[in-house]
Parts: sequence; structure tokens; C-alpha cells
Amino acid sequence: MASDKDLVKLYSGRILALAADIPHVGRLDAPSATARRRSPLCGSTVTVDLRIENGRIVDFAQDVKACALGQAAASVLGAHVIGRSREEIDRGRDQLAAMLRENGPVPDAPFDDLEVLLPAREFTNRHASILLAFEATAEALAAAVEAA
Repeated sequence: MASDKDLVKLYSGRILALAADIPHVGRLDAPSATARRRSPLCGSTVTVDLRIENGRIVDFAQDVKACALGQAAASVLGAHVIGRSREEIDRGRDQLAAMLRENGPVPDAPFDDLEVLLPAREFTNRHASILLAFEATAEALAAAVEAA
């Protein structure tokens, strides 16, 4: 069981600052694709709209209803998502999952700010929420690329 000290460490000032400043919040009027992901454990949801050109994200919006950890991950994603390809988003998602679930290294740039979530490794019940924004983005991007 996590101690109060562990929870304070988990919800650091940096995580809370990221959660309070999520880029690209909202919805797009005419997206190339939309995806919604939900964590059944906690009920967190993330809906992503995006537009692509030449296989890269040119416009992006996210509606994030998640805990501070999920919001922090969405903030890091939102700060770097424009211009990314399907391969880059998939790699970021997979590296984040490996960091959390397999004690893997911090994701490569541009998603290396996800290092802030290292303390969440111990809190497996939070992993699904942390991954939501990346999973929804990967799903929407795959659908948009396939439809293009």
C-alpha cells in the first residue's frame, strides 16, 4: 500500500503544473479522425480530434477528463504532437507504456518530458489513465492515415 509520502511524491508540483496547462484543449470542427479512449478502472476519458496532411498531424484537439497524471501525459503529448507521424506517436505510446509497466527508459525526445511520470510506475492502477491521450491519438492517427 502506498504511503502518504509516496502520494505526495507522485503528485509533484511539476505534474500539477502540466495538468493545469494542457495544450490544444477542445474539439476540432472537421477532423480527419476522432478517437475516444476510456479507462474502465477509474473512468477517465480522452477524446482526440486530429487533421493530417502527408501522414503528419497538422491540427489537433483533445478533451481530457482524467486525473492529474493523465492530464500531465496529455499536456506533454499536446506540446509536441503537431508535425508528428504515426510512427512517432506509436513509438511515444509504446515507450511510455514500457517506462511504466516494464521499468523501461524514459521515452525519446520529443516526449522525454514524460520523465515526470516515473514515480507512477509503482501505481499500476494509474497506468491506464496515463496512457489514454497517447492511445487515443495513435488510434485516431491510424484511422486518418488509412482513410487518406
